[in-house]
Amino acid sequence: MNVAVLSGGVGGARFVQGLVDVVEDVTVVGNVGDDVEILGLNVSPDLDSILYALAGLNDEERGWGRANETWRTLEIVGELGGETWFQLGDLDLGLHLVRTQALRSGEPLSSVTLRLARALRIETRVLPATDDRLRTWIETPAGDFPFQEWFVARGHRDEVDAVRFEGEADAQPAPGVLDALAAAELILVAPSNPFVSIAPILAVAGIREALAERRVPAVAVSPLIGGRAVRGPADRMLARLAGGTSPAQVAGRYAGLIDALVVDEADADDLEGLGEVRPIVTRTLMTDPEARKRLAEAALGGVIA
Repeated sequence: MNVAVLSGGVGGARFVQGLVDVVEDVTVVGNVGDDVEILGLNVSPDLDSILYALAGLNDEERGWGRANETWRTLEIVGELGGETWFQLGDLDLGLHLVRTQALRSGEPLSSVTLRLARALRIETRVLPATDDRLRTWIETPAGDFPFQEWFVARGHRDEVDAVRFEGEADAQPAPGVLDALAAAELILVAPSNPFVSIAPILAVAGIREALAERRVPAVAVSPLIGGRAVRGPADRMLARLAGGTSPAQVAGRYAGLIDALVVDEADADDLEGLGEVRPIVTRTLMTDPEARKRLAEAALGGVIA
């Protein structure tokens, strides 16, 4: 089966891990709205989470970055008065250095990402949603902030009034993205924050339209369990911007784009308002490889089990 999956955040990366255990032909379209320039380096946190997860290098406990990381470089940066609010580990820096050099030489992000995946012996195709500059901005009562400043530096404590995407008007799909969606026999939306992980992908020209005009099933996985986010602010954002945290509110973020929604057993009694979206009820907490695989199988709708 040929599957395309839209993914962002830690939950998305873990879901992709489970997916490739049950499907060989997978293309991942990753969020780049979180990308940031730190200490002169180009960092793509969501793409990196996917790469590290697929390469078996991710830190399972922390949820982001590489396992067995050290922080000596960042300590020196702090001693010298540099920025330390964004955690760049010593091992992680190697990837950012290679990416930054390639981008500065004119190589597009999609090409760099595929090359990094090959170097990490990853067979799964990983594509950024766009090679163009696209940045998520968060509008709050305290002011407007670039995503990473709001999420990391301010600990996403500010309530969100709106989300916008700088560069949206000019962003074009990276090479291969629309082809992957057109060729897919199934399109999946990972259990990622709908507002800041998946919406930036859908903001890229043609991607939302590709889902709306699909001729194959599309299935999203809810990032909530019992109406609460496993980590991060997805539940707070849904409550404030969508009016609630039920499966119906999650599905509403993908109106016209999905045919089914995978929800946790804790939400099985709260399925009103889904309309034509079919609920798939299972355990969604990805505690280990078997749990990730089980969730992927549920999202596949029983096609592979």
